[in-house]
Amino acid sequence: MPEVYVFDALRTPRGKARDAGTLADVAPVELVRQLVGALRERHGQAACEVEHLTLGCVGQVGAQGGHIALVSKLYAGLPEHASAWSLNNYCTSGLTAVAATADRIASGAAGLALAGGVENMSQVPFMGDKASYYSDPAFSAALHYLPPALSADVLAEREGLEREALDAITLASHARAVRAEAEGQQGRRVPVTGAEGAVVLARDEYVRDGLSAEALASFEPAFGGLIKAYAPVLKSALGLEALAARHAVVHCPGMADGAGLALLGSAEAGRRAGLRPAFRLRAHAEAGGDPVLGLTAGRTAMARVLAASGLSLGEIDVIEYMEAFAVVPALFLRDCDVEPERVNILGGHVAKGHPLGASGAILLSTLLDAMEARGARTGLVVAAAASGIGSAMLLERVEA
Repeated sequence: MPEVYVFDALRTPRGKARDAGTLADVAPVELVRQLVGALRERHGQAACEVEHLTLGCVGQVGAQGGHIALVSKLYAGLPEHASAWSLNNYCTSGLTAVAATADRIASGAAGLALAGGVENMSQVPFMGDKASYYSDPAFSAALHYLPPALSADVLAEREGLEREALDAITLASHARAVRAEAEGQQGRRVPVTGAEGAVVLARDEYVRDGLSAEALASFEPAFGGLIKAYAPVLKSALGLEALAARHAVVHCPGMADGAGLALLGSAEAGRRAGLRPAFRLRAHAEAGGDPVLGLTAGRTAMARVLAASGLSLGEIDVIEYMEAFAVVPALFLRDCDVEPERVNILGGHVAKGHPLGASGAILLSTLLDAMEARGARTGLVVAAAASGIGSAMLLERVEA
């Protein structure tokens, strides 16, 4: 089977999701169209003569309904003959989309393809599909559903992580994001433009320049109300009679608008399109896990990828480890033999925001920037989602 290469991966900046947000009036399909246009500018028209498009998206209703990948394909002017898949794998959707597309290429079903994710949470808010999984107390309790923020507090409680560990992750995430901005290490981030090409958003809006430990200490734990609302699930699933709220809003990745898109294919398909293989997709994996402790499944996917590649974590030069609440990277750094200086070196989700179905693809794009910033040979991206979902991918630089 042919090897799969990532020729490029672009992302938009992340805007704060709100009714009057910076990207609130930019349609999700427009975010995708602009990334396709940027790929054309960087690599030529032939690079977008793709055979397939996969898009991850969690809120597939309203502006993101009607088969978002198909609508985006048509709107972006991609070939009519290209097939299109829309998928929802919660917060790993964008990375899962790339993995599923890589399998399609490896099988010979496609030569050149686009994959990623999009989420405009200003237009389609969190839980905007109003699924009974979230809203029916008896049904959600029977399946042990917990909102992601509550899963984060459960993890912190069970693992004995106190406020200081969450604060340290948050401060580092913002400081690194500020430094990456100042040093121009965001080469694959494409500004979103509006009418007549005017720039609407060029930077990730959530990043706090100058965030201090003193300012951080003023934020109170935010999810005490959720603990009360889901007390029956906590008791039935974990035997917890009480839970201390730990995560403040500033320890959480902000709800955001954004998109990410990767161009991948076989070496032969790339050659025909005038593309040079830049990064080899060496291994990828998906994983399930405990629905209550769902944010741990990314670690399981990571272990599978390392086993498949034959590499140890110590042999990975840079890592994008999704900051799905501060507890997740805090546990990774505590439990695994990895230096913090190799992890999320350009800042993470806690600083930059979380556009659900786009996040995995955005992390992949950020990984490529991080690999170039460090001259890295190997890079790993790990994503996790609520209810026990994990995804991971290992890339290796192709020498010129």
